[in-house]
Amino acid sequence: MTDASKFDVAVIGGGPAGLMAAEVVSRSEAGLRVTVYERMPSVGRKFLMAGRGGLNLTHGEDLATFMGRYGCRQGVLAPIIEAFAPNAARAWCEELGQETFIGTSGRVFPRSMKASPLLRAWLNRLGSQDVAFKVRHRWLGWDDERRLRFETPEGNMAVRADATILALGGGSWGRLGSDGRWVEILRVADVGVAPLRAANCGVLVNWSQRFRDRFQGQPLKRIALRVGEAGVRGEALVTAGGLEGGAVYALSAQLRDATDAAGAGHLSIDLRPDIERDALLQRLDVPRAKKSLSTFLRKAAQLSPVAIGLLQEAALRMRQRPGDLTAAELASLIKDVPVAVSGMAPIERAISTAGGVAFDEVGRDLMIAKRPGVFVAGEMLDWDAPTGGYLLQASFATGAAAGRGALDWLAAQRLN
Repeated sequence: MTDASKFDVAVIGGGPAGLMAAEVVSRSEAGLRVTVYERMPSVGRKFLMAGRGGLNLTHGEDLATFMGRYGCRQGVLAPIIEAFAPNAARAWCEELGQETFIGTSGRVFPRSMKASPLLRAWLNRLGSQDVAFKVRHRWLGWDDERRLRFETPEGNMAVRADATILALGGGSWGRLGSDGRWVEILRVADVGVAPLRAANCGVLVNWSQRFRDRFQGQPLKRIALRVGEAGVRGEALVTAGGLEGGAVYALSAQLRDATDAAGAGHLSIDLRPDIERDALLQRLDVPRAKKSLSTFLRKAAQLSPVAIGLLQEAALRMRQRPGDLTAAELASLIKDVPVAVSGMAPIERAISTAGGVAFDEVGRDLMIAKRPGVFVAGEMLDWDAPTGGYLLQASFATGAAAGRGALDWLAAQRLN
């Protein structure tokens, strides 16, 4: 029998998933030694970045609707998230002295709207639970004795761990720590890893030079976007290379799948989602007199200059002169502006990534079958979700699940 107090648990990655795994393991009564290894000079950098516009921890909608946001992964994630549900995430936050509230959109935030107070309180609690932190330690894989190899400022080193939790993030935000270099390490170890792809990102559009030069940097407000059967209301930002913004990010998975399959995607934009087509037609089916088309559309349809520019861009691409369109054609185009998407923004500009360790490579406890005692959490796993609290929630939940898995596995080892 092995003395449990001698067990060492290595958590590689100091983001939300890794810190949550460290918390679960260190709060147990097994007397384990827990060390978090992070390649950056400090932990939680992406967590702090997520809080720059208000830290969206999770979402307040009912759990069935919530789970639907994970698409084809909702089945495998359901028991993991149910074990650390949105209410548990809120309770955890409030235990750390950060009261939460539900915003008008249903999103859940700390009352302070900041990540830094929460992270400080979290790290203080982990410190009180004797969690050790080793920064500037880049994981290089395993040596022939299955020890963990690290690159450090003092040179390379090897560490023996009784259990390891991998939580190195996805492949976006490399400057904050998530650079995806672990993919090749796991593939060499014969672990199945789906290619990392950009998620919650902008799209590429081949604008005409005239439209790009005039409207880049301008927002399209109060619009509705649709890709196939999926639709969302919100805003988008015209960039030199395409479109960015929350509404675009919400549909990026569908657009990514379309561009992967066919090399291009189709995005439909309703410039006036709050008015029905027939009502819009009534406003447009009046004499234009001497007004220019832009002036007419601005007054009759309440379109902004950038929306009018987008409308004209679409008409010209369809080889139609915008000024020759009938009122019915204008109404139809305003309600359904086609935008040809040529690709996705580069992965390094994405908020998150899809792809990662395949779920059939891990058990319900998130242990890699081919690497006993090694667990995976967070964006390293092959799941995808929109912004709105779903990314952090799944990172917290999978981190907690990996921590519990490590505890159960070590308990079994103690009995052997």
